[in-house]
Amino acid sequence: MKDLLRTDMLTTFIHVARSRSFSAVARLQGMAASSITRQIDNLEQVLETKLFFRSTRGLSLTDAGEILFARAQGIINDLVDVQAELAALNGEPQGVLRVACLPTFGRQHIIPMLAELFTRYPKIRIELDQTERLTDPVRDRLDVVIRIGELKDSTLYSKRIATQTWIICASPGYIQRHGTPTTLTELGEHYLLDKHHDPAGICWSRYRSVINFNDDNRIFRSDDFETLRMAAVSGFGIALLPNWAVSADIRSEKLIPLFDDPDGRKEDIYLLRALAHPPAKLTVFMSLLQKRLAKII
Repeated sequence: MKDLLRTDMLTTFIHVARSRSFSAVARLQGMAASSITRQIDNLEQVLETKLFFRSTRGLSLTDAGEILFARAQGIINDLVDVQAELAALNGEPQGVLRVACLPTFGRQHIIPMLAELFTRYPKIRIELDQTERLTDPVRDRLDVVIRIGELKDSTLYSKRIATQTWIICASPGYIQRHGTPTTLTELGEHYLLDKHHDPAGICWSRYRSVINFNDDNRIFRSDDFETLRMAAVSGFGIALLPNWAVSADIRSEKLIPLFDDPDGRKEDIYLLRALAHPPAKLTVFMSLLQKRLAKII
């Protein structure tokens, strides 16, 4: 009977492919180099192909080895996820939870709750992808994606956790130095903090005709909401930012709200997932995040 592919074979292969050395992996695992070599030999026999070129100068991957190396870690991750989901049937959240969100959202709301999550569920591990790009739970192998605005992914399962609104705000120090604008038109006489690349027109550019500002007014631009928030708190200028980015600063009076969004925009904040029935690790994460946002926003 032909030998079956085992996970320990793949794990050893990954280590050897990364280090390009049997002896280095052997030292790491406290085994003889001959034992590691034998495991790779067995794997090559199971797959009926050579995975490494071997010479006195070291190891290098064959084409087949490159293909396996590109897929092996994903296979191991899938097995770990399956194990965690099966364990979750017994009620204990565990395993790697892969999350993607905007960088500012991650810094403001995900990272601050991780200690509490880990204290409650010490067998959960977190991988956080903080990115501006549009991520997909299936394509990017993620457990959950935090997305804001209209949803177009009909094949994904969604859960609304909060609503995003927009707030025009400035620090007490800025207002003390430059005065408080009483109308939107007066904002054209103030220093504005703006989003650098804004093709969707989510910040000041959408109100150019109302405020009548020019480029001299926009004294600072950044693609990062957190950077704009920090600039506003420092007294650099007036910012137009999402409620979830500035709500804590408004409560602590580091920022003062001046106007609501002139367009009255409201966009839902969703958790997107690929699975109809989320595993326990995702269920407890979603619950904790929703409770946190309810207190803050």
